Amino acid sequence: MFPDAGPDDPTVTAMRARELGRKSVVVGDRVGLVGDTSGAPGALARIVRIAERRSVLRRTAEDDATTAEGRLERVVVANADQLVIVSALADPPPRTGFIDRCLVAAYDADIEPLLCLTKADLAGPEAVLGYYTELELPYVLIRPDSDLAALRALLAGRVSVMVGHSGVGKSTLVNRLVPEAERAVGTVSAIGRGRHTSTSAVALRLPPQPDADGDPGWIIDTPGVRSFGLAHVSAESLLHGFPDLVEATVDCPANCQHTAEEADCALDAWVARGKADPRRLASYRRLLASRSGEGDPREPERNPGDPLAGS
Repeated sequence: MFPDAGPDDPTVTAMRARELGRKSVVVGDRVGLVGDTSGAPGALARIVRIAERRSVLRRTAEDDATTAEGRLERVVVANADQLVIVSALADPPPRTGFIDRCLVAAYDADIEPLLCLTKADLAGPEAVLGYYTELELPYVLIRPDSDLAALRALLAGRVSVMVGHSGVGKSTLVNRLVPEAERAVGTVSAIGRGRHTSTSAVALRLPPQPDADGDPGWIIDTPGVRSFGLAHVSAESLLHGFPDLVEATVDCPANCQHTAEEADCALDAWVARGKADPRRLASYRRLLASRSGEGDPREPERNPGDPLAGS
């Protein structure tokens, strides 16, 4: 729908045609329109076709697919190229468990991840980057007065969806990237939790830059979330969110579940040899346990014992 739109193209109001039935239209969908597409006041078009989606980013309320919340699958956005995971370095502290979940969802959807670390004026990035050192995860550091040129370059020519906890500065960042967006900005409470300010996903075209050619790209701002359920991701695909652990599983016995109870699981020896961070293995196994309904589903983004988790 929007990647081909020019900066001067009108905003068209449209409703879903009855013949589409119960097929939902989500942010990022490319659709076919009929009717008045002039964008004039009072004009209304109809959505008569939804093109095949080349990527779909999903999440569930819980990890356990046997629960009602786990079976309730939400499409966050369609046709995104990049998932921008926005995490503050302080106030609130970074949650590596939440970032891990977003990485799993990105890899499952075949979307490239980008780690965007905000509030870099309050704390350094060394602890977070050290945790992901084996992944070579692309990242940008954002300060209140920092130049956003590096981030804009990574967003150019792409459809990027931004996710993050409330209070991490996502709406502030969106307003800096697209000043006319006027996304509501909240504050962080004394216990380190942000107030939900964005209430719905919205696609915003990035403004062209004076010294840059080509498509500046689109960003899709999403409401702040407290958790990112992964019930829609299979146990096998879950491992792909931890590429630093994948190689070790070659030495696992057939049908190994990779849990701590598996005596011959090669992951423990892999970590013991310093091939991966033990916190990464703990996070992976926590997600495995959560899929079975174990653990506390209310705080799925926390990694117990991880100083980065803020617990």
